[in-house]
Amino acid sequence: MGTVLEVRDLSTEFRSEQYCVRAVDRVSFRLERGRALGIVGESGSGKSVTALSILRLVPTPPGRIVGGQVLFHHRDSTVVDLLELPEHEMQRYRGNRIAMIFQEPMTSLNPVFRCGEQVMEALMLHRGMSRHEARQRTIELFSEVGLPDPELMADRYPHQLSGGQKQRVMIAMAMSCEPDILIADEPTTALDVTVQATILKLMRQLQRSHQMALIFISHDLGVIAEIADEVAVMYKGSIVEYGPLEHIFTTPHHPYTKGLLGCRPRLERKLRILPTVRDFMEELPDGTIRERLHISVHEYIDSLSLSPAELQVRKAALNQRPVLLRVEDLRVHFPIRKGLFSGIRGYVKAVDGISFTIREGETLGLVGESGSGKTTTGRAILRLIEPTGGRIFFDGKDVRALSAAELKGLRRQMQIIFQDPYASLNPRLSVGSALLEVLRVHNLFASDKERREYIFWLLQRVGLEPRHFWHYPHEFSGGQRQRIGIARALAVQPRFIICDEPVSALDVSVQAQVLNLLVELREEFGLTYLFITHDWSVVKFISDRIAVMQSGRIVELGDAEELYVNPQHEYTRTLIAAIPAATLEKLQHSARLASA
Repeated sequence: MGTVLEVRDLSTEFRSEQYCVRAVDRVSFRLERGRALGIVGESGSGKSVTALSILRLVPTPPGRIVGGQVLFHHRDSTVVDLLELPEHEMQRYRGNRIAMIFQEPMTSLNPVFRCGEQVMEALMLHRGMSRHEARQRTIELFSEVGLPDPELMADRYPHQLSGGQKQRVMIAMAMSCEPDILIADEPTTALDVTVQATILKLMRQLQRSHQMALIFISHDLGVIAEIADEVAVMYKGSIVEYGPLEHIFTTPHHPYTKGLLGCRPRLERKLRILPTVRDFMEELPDGTIRERLHISVHEYIDSLSLSPAELQVRKAALNQRPVLLRVEDLRVHFPIRKGLFSGIRGYVKAVDGISFTIREGETLGLVGESGSGKTTTGRAILRLIEPTGGRIFFDGKDVRALSAAELKGLRRQMQIIFQDPYASLNPRLSVGSALLEVLRVHNLFASDKERREYIFWLLQRVGLEPRHFWHYPHEFSGGQRQRIGIARALAVQPRFIICDEPVSALDVSVQAQVLNLLVELREEFGLTYLFITHDWSVVKFISDRIAVMQSGRIVELGDAEELYVNPQHEYTRTLIAAIPAATLEKLQHSARLASA
């Protein structure tokens, strides 16, 4: 096919008066036409900055490309160093020869323009089309990327589309000028597993039909395995391992790669705890990496696996415990009104008659796509949303019959961990102040001195440090903020916690740490969880039983292991089939399909 892009010793820095960070450090790779390169690593590893550097979109200041070459190979064999081009010439390559899909489509689409107009703009700018020609080509592109009713979609605004539809619009925009290279930066991170599967399938089809080179950036090796031919593993700005997909998965050499492979939740077996990157490697004071484990990833996973007998012991023990939460025929219906003062035209049945129980110490997983009613169910149980009908019993008490004062007392025992910890934390309060406020509201401890000592202990228990008491939310990473959310839920010593997508926005390595923490706290404090997620591998790891929700109803409920092995409902089978599962057999099957 021939080389289309060659990156040599690319380096990018971010500099201020206080610090200088080498975000990309002498990165080199080669990209062939018609091939897909996966770039994988944790947040802060330099993946996105590498892509932005190729397109010369690094924000300046404080960013600056300080060295290297980015060589674009034209089909006529001429080679251009993109870093040497004047800005007006570089604009001919951006969006035209090299296109990019960003992680969050809503921030990339202009909310005040219709979706079709935004694609038309690129066609008129780069291809010189008339408005009529650009409109027709946009409708063709919307059809090619699988958008229903392309003409209607072209006239809609971004807020009128679902997450998957917005991402398809971004793909259409990127494909509009038939680029030689498409860079996709975490394009499926915020999507449901079924939508993610369709987007990945679409991108593979477009790549092959257009013989386009693809750079696919992700923190999830499972997703990378679905689409990449070669993989570059990045750590702290450098590529630490590079090679064919199958070699990276079957014979990884660098301990960081082994850690990324190891910390993905397993579908084929139940683990006591998830491995973390720290289990595999240690960074020494001089910056060198020391390998901690001298056995293979598979051998280490085997050592952490629970036997069928151990699973049966836990199942039998849970069956002997009393029911803590009972939900009967729960309904939450939202009225539909045409105007502010008009009557009700109908109802959206977000939760439509669901029933389940959770025993003390048990974790019930609630899994389904966005819009299935999972989060609404959790909030209705806590009466953060008032149910339309049904009954909720917590430890024998009818939650719906409680007064406001009685409900306040009950909320000490029922807490929630939100999906976005930053949005749920007050940016003007330090962590210590926020936790002190919780303890004061519930009249816990006799003085602020006792409360501070308790908070110091609590911060350490969730993996933070006492000094974090005085820090503000913006000073923490995503994983640390989620630990603060867990500490806040634990502060009032509850019996039951609703975990609403608590790890969906985290890197797989940080995700493993948070999931392990939740398991440890469950065993230490005898906690009971309702764990809400769209990620089957996560819910299978942490749950004893799983309830599958679709369109406001529970369509299947059963033991976590049995439900995965033998799902009865078609919707459950669809969710499981869409999971990125990077097994050796699947990789070999994908390789045979690609070469066919």
